[in-house]
Amino acid sequence: MTAIKKIKQLGAQWVTQDPFLFCAYHLDSYPKGNKDLGPDASLEGRNIGQDFQSKDGWNMYHGNKVPGFPAHPHRGFETVTIVERGLADHSDSLGAAGRFGNGDVQWMTAGKGVQHCEMFPLLDKEKENPLLLFQLWLNLPRANKMVEPHFKMLWNEDIPVHSFSDAQGKQISIKLISGDYETQKAPDAAPDSWAADSNNNVAIWLVSMEAGASWEIPTTPTKVNRTLYFYEGNTIETEGYTIPKEHGIDLHPDQAISIQNGDAAASFLFLQGQPIGENVVQQGPFVMNSHQEINEAIQEYRETEFGGWPWPSHDHTHGAERGRFAKHADGRIEEK
Repeated sequence: MTAIKKIKQLGAQWVTQDPFLFCAYHLDSYPKGNKDLGPDASLEGRNIGQDFQSKDGWNMYHGNKVPGFPAHPHRGFETVTIVERGLADHSDSLGAAGRFGNGDVQWMTAGKGVQHCEMFPLLDKEKENPLLLFQLWLNLPRANKMVEPHFKMLWNEDIPVHSFSDAQGKQISIKLISGDYETQKAPDAAPDSWAADSNNNVAIWLVSMEAGASWEIPTTPTKVNRTLYFYEGNTIETEGYTIPKEHGIDLHPDQAISIQNGDAAASFLFLQGQPIGENVVQQGPFVMNSHQEINEAIQEYRETEFGGWPWPSHDHTHGAERGRFAKHADGRIEEK
């Protein structure tokens, strides 16, 4: 009996399983930066404010000067933003802010409602500014849809990596953003997250495999959903299939499966979790359990803007000289 439920091709937005809503995948080969932290290149031929065409290998997204996503609202779910290469500047309606990247993760619970912007400053004026970013939308159960907004930083230095060798001495490493692997455990999730309860078996792992390495994904007896996303490398072999990169594999959790990597180093995102199992109604940046709740969210946002916008622009960045940091809504500051 096969451990594979489905093999699917990946695009810019990856289909996920409950409790995840989707994964946005950003891979941009940004050029050198200019004095405004934007690309030192012509923007001619781009649909500025709506640029998703990967012209020349990069996007401005909704940005006009700096790539990224100017102020926009969220309610009813969480964003887990994993920046493996490059930087992200966060500012929000609670007055919180941060610059993070090159392995850092931001875990933000939108709860009852928050506005934030996510910009990608191009700080290096001498060479290219590559970006590799995943943003997971992790649903909140009905009981936690309207909790107070919150974010926490998982700094790269504090995220455990489990490294080991296979029978042939080939290297595998697993970066634990959520969940555990053998004796190592990821940092705590945001307090109101579905992932905060270990009974929900939420796992978010970044897996790297040396060329020719073999890895058996550990089984779990619980009724979780799990998917392995193959985003960098050449090919892998499993269960008699040869699978090229940019494919995802939905897996049965209680059946063993071995991944044999091909002739190039490979990278994967592994997602797992107990399904929430509630009705999901989504309209743009709002995710609730009913259409009435969506209408209420839209009306409240029109009236309050979820606290307004305390920053000088909707595409706010933190300057050329600022390092990695986080400023929380209570005024607490973390400097890295």
